[in-house]
Amino acid sequence: MTTGKHDDDRARAEQTAQKQRRLQDEQDRLDSRKGGSSGGGQQDAAQTGAREHPEPPMPGQKLEKPGEESQLDPRPQFMAPDYQGSEKLRGMSAIVTGGDSGIGRAVAVLFAREGANVSIIYLNEHEDAKETCRHIEAEGRRAICIPGDVKNPTFCRDAVRQTIEAFGQLDILVNNAAFQEHAASLEDISDERFDETMRTNIYGYFYMARAALPHLKPGSSIINTGSVTGLRGQGELLDYSTTKGAIHAFTMSLASNLAKKEIRVNAVAPGPVWTPLNPADRQPEQLESFGKSAELGRPAQPEELSPAYVFLASPVCSSYITGIVLPVTGTPG
Repeated sequence: MTTGKHDDDRARAEQTAQKQRRLQDEQDRLDSRKGGSSGGGQQDAAQTGAREHPEPPMPGQKLEKPGEESQLDPRPQFMAPDYQGSEKLRGMSAIVTGGDSGIGRAVAVLFAREGANVSIIYLNEHEDAKETCRHIEAEGRRAICIPGDVKNPTFCRDAVRQTIEAFGQLDILVNNAAFQEHAASLEDISDERFDETMRTNIYGYFYMARAALPHLKPGSSIINTGSVTGLRGQGELLDYSTTKGAIHAFTMSLASNLAKKEIRVNAVAPGPVWTPLNPADRQPEQLESFGKSAELGRPAQPEELSPAYVFLASPVCSSYITGIVLPVTGTPG
């Protein structure tokens, strides 16, 4: 790709980030007039992992969209230090959109630990993306960082092409990039914001899958990040929940469509997870109870989600699984 094209993708990504910050500011002004809202249950948090994870009250803070993980306190736990790789993805290569931080970063690290080279697609969080790539390389695998906007189908094709040029193949696509902004009322959601949510969360998944498909072969897989909000709804995330429900339907439909090509398609539906997405959405006082309403009484850490992606990506683990939406929600049912 020419330097000029790289610069164009970076410029478009920066424009999108600026638009998302403006939409965030508009909602903040609405919240200040209406007084905002808060939630969360009362139960104690459960520590069920290999190491202790932070629990509510979470520190109140506000991140500017799209959200830098380096600014989040406490830093999300993504390294899964007790997870031992066993070459489940040996010789494979993967694309992870939204791979600069949060769930995407945790998935990229474990993919590398299992033997895969990883291409990180992100908007404009350059330092976060570089850190993720350093962690991939520390696992002994190759990494490339590609900034751009998944709403642009040309960029999606170029990102796939760059991945093929770097690694020689593509075996796994993880669609994970997302835009989220809460609203107390349907009337607060402007056409521009609705369009940004739909095009990022739905069109971006569609464009990336379409661009990747010609390069996938039997045994390859696509994994989409859905959400508990797509399973149960969420009153203040009307547009976001709509897109996540659509992602679940897209997953099941594409799985049926690609079954004869021997390509599997699945989704993971996380509950509340400590990533930059929510501190870049909620007010600081609302963030303190984030995750408390889950049955386990706390938000998940990204490293508690990433093994599910490894499981669904690996042919030795899930060769007979396609079209499922796997809930990882911290809550029964």
